[in-house]
Amino acid sequence: MLLDKLLPSLRAQGHRVLLFSQFTKVLDMFEDLFEANSWGYERIDGSITGAARQQAIDRFSAAGSSTFLFLLGTRAGGVGINLTSADTVIMFDPDWNPQNDIQAMARCHRIGQTKPVSVYRLCTRGTYEHHMLTRANQKLGLEHALMKSTGSGYSQKGLTQTGYAVGAPRHDATPGRRFR
Repeated sequence: MLLDKLLPSLRAQGHRVLLFSQFTKVLDMFEDLFEANSWGYERIDGSITGAARQQAIDRFSAAGSSTFLFLLGTRAGGVGINLTSADTVIMFDPDWNPQNDIQAMARCHRIGQTKPVSVYRLCTRGTYEHHMLTRANQKLGLEHALMKSTGSGYSQKGLTQTGYAVGAPRHDATPGRRFR
């Protein structure tokens, strides 16, 4: 439901979207939705080989490309994929390892990016995914604390005890309630 409302709005505003999922069956369902809406898209998952992968990237990144969406497996594609022609990232489901999600989001935040990038991380409160995302954020908080304590020069926005960025809006919990 949310994507049925969000994607047409993003398309009308001229945004280009990277949509990540860790499940190929979910990507298959998205393909059906995009074909039904006649939205141009490209796709990379674990089954796409090197030459076909590069051709999909080139078609999406080409000047004047009308391709609106790029479907990606969270772990597919390898390091170094540059998709700076996109300005919106949607993480449909979180990976247990938060570094995989960060690497996926970074595909849009590369040298040459000239537009602000928006990131949407979709998660339903009270589900296993919510619990997993909370744990992943705690892992990031632990990483931040470890890197800071080693004097590595690592610096990023401060994190709360649960791993969320200080001052970042939290839409995952009602004030005063804790997830159990």
